[in-house]
Parts: sequence; structure tokens; C-alpha cells
Amino acid sequence: MATPLTELVGVRHPIVQTGMGWVAGPRLVSATADAGALGILASATMTTDQLRAAVREVKSRTDAPFGVNLRADASNAAERVRIVIEEGVRVASFALAPSRELIARLKDAGVVVIPSIGARRHAEKVAAWGADAVVVQGGEGGGHTGKVATSVLLPQVVDAVGIPVVAAGGFHDGRGLVAALAYGAAGIAMGTRFLLTSDSTVPDAVKARYLAATVDDIIVTTKVDGLPHRMLRTQLVDSLERSGRATALLRAVRHAASFKALSGMSWARMVRDGMAMRHGKDLTWSQVLLAANTPMLLRASMVEGRTDLGVMASGQVAGLIDDLPSCVELVDRIMAEARAALRGLPPAE
Repeated sequence: MATPLTELVGVRHPIVQTGMGWVAGPRLVSATADAGALGILASATMTTDQLRAAVREVKSRTDAPFGVNLRADASNAAERVRIVIEEGVRVASFALAPSRELIARLKDAGVVVIPSIGARRHAEKVAAWGADAVVVQGGEGGGHTGKVATSVLLPQVVDAVGIPVVAAGGFHDGRGLVAALAYGAAGIAMGTRFLLTSDSTVPDAVKARYLAATVDDIIVTTKVDGLPHRMLRTQLVDSLERSGRATALLRAVRHAASFKALSGMSWARMVRDGMAMRHGKDLTWSQVLLAANTPMLLRASMVEGRTDLGVMASGQVAGLIDDLPSCVELVDRIMAEARAALRGLPPAE
């Protein structure tokens, strides 16, 4: 199924696996790429040396195109861009809008630039700066999310920009792919659905919690890092919801220290990154400090399997998922469902 997305990045199927921290590592990314979709390596929780090693591991596992997700507001974003260029990565994706200069540098090197956005005005901005495509995430999506549903946001963005638009938030099957294409998208991006595959390195106990979740078990909270964050409801999340500001800040300081030790970042570097997060956003310093919760709380569950100590970012679609196929099985199934759905449409008059 050829679309502007498949033609742009060189994959067989218009499906993207999103760059989920602690989840989208070399194994999942290479399995996605071998299945004919676009795998995105999550790099925000990696050091620069780890990023280069992870890219090389993916390349040793597959010859198919893949991408790397970067933090545009990181103090060493330029160094990470240099690694992406030097290692010949096909796609650079961003969770926040990259600067005009970063986009130009990547495009000059032949790298396809695909930022993720949550509002039409952000899509218009990055398109004007030269982005090759955008991923549009509606409020159903997991992790940091907005309030506008995909079915409302997607057609807004498709009508506003002249570059390929990839739909994210609420997708897990071939019917969703066909619906996104009908809205004018060039493909779909999925996080939770790829997390729940046999190729994902997320511990089995954590996957079981996702599979047992209903749609009502997936909530949005601001208590993890001060920003709206969609995740599974757990006892820890309920505890965070009840905690006061002093308790939350004390917990944030402990997690910041843990992330500092794990990442090798200095306190000065963490402060610079916090200042970058505040730029252009209405964030208090308390919210910036709370953001240190996210990497360690996600690591506790996604790496260590501690559902009692960690949080589990999740799209609402987790409530509809009940199996753990391989990436090849998942992508093949989605494409078969999409073709069946298209065959079932009434003929045009």
C-alpha cells in the first residue's frame, strides 16, 4: 500500500512505531523495520554514547529504514543530530518542535524530519520551517497528550499543511488505518500497540497489566510531571493524585538524583534542560522539577517490571488490546484488515 509516507521514508507499509522511552530499543525497532513499517528508536533516556551504540545495533539487525526520536529541547540536541547524520539514520523524529536550524541541518544531510505535534498551529510552524512530514497525536494517545481527539485534530492538520500527515492516538488495527487514510492521512503511528508485542522487551508482568486494563482504567493525570500525562490507573498513580505539593516535590528531587546518577548528567546540565523545557511554555519551576519523575518512574515499570513503583504510559487503545503478536504478525494483520475494509466499501458512483 503506497502512500506519501511510504514513498518518503522507503518502507513497505504506512505504519510507524513511535519512540517510547525505555521501550523502543534496538530489538523492537529492528523487528518493526523487518515487518515493513517504520521503527523509531527512543533516545531521550540514552547518553550520546548509548545512542550511537543503539543505532549501530539496529543497523546490525536490519537493512530496512528506521528513525531516531530526539528531544529538541535537550542541551546536547546538536550533538545527537550529528550522531544521527554520521550514522546514516533515515528519519529524525521529535516529540517537540525542533528549531529551524536543526531541521535545515538534518535536511541538508538527507535525513527525513518528522516532528510530532498536538495542535494545528504547531504543524503549520514546522511545515513552514521545512519539516518533511508530521505526526499528529490526538488526546487518545499515551504519554504527554492534549485535549483534542484525533478525529477532530487530524482533518484540521491535513487541511492546513501540504506535507504528509501521520495520525496517532487510538490506532491498533486495519480499520483505524483505513479511517486515517479517509481523513487524508498518509499513515498511522502506534505506541501502545507495539509495546504490546512479543518483540517488546517490556517485562511480561507489565504487559499483563496492560492487557487486563479496560478503557476506563486509562486516565490523564498532571501529578507525575505537572503536564497532562495519559497512563494506566494504578495504586501509585492514585497515591500521586492524593499527594500534596511538598510530598510530590520531595519525591521529584529523589527521582532527579536517581536519573542524574543513571544518565551521568550534571546538575548544571539538568537545570539547563529544565530551563529549555520552560522556554515558550507556561511551566512553573515546580513543574520542571516534577518532570524528573518521568524517566525514573517509567524505567521502574518498563525495565525493572516494578508496577508498584513505576508508571505505565498508555493510550486509551490499551483497553481494546488482548494479545501479544510479533511485529511481523501485527503489521501483516493490520494490512490484511485494511485491505478487507477497503474491499467492503461501497463502490463510488
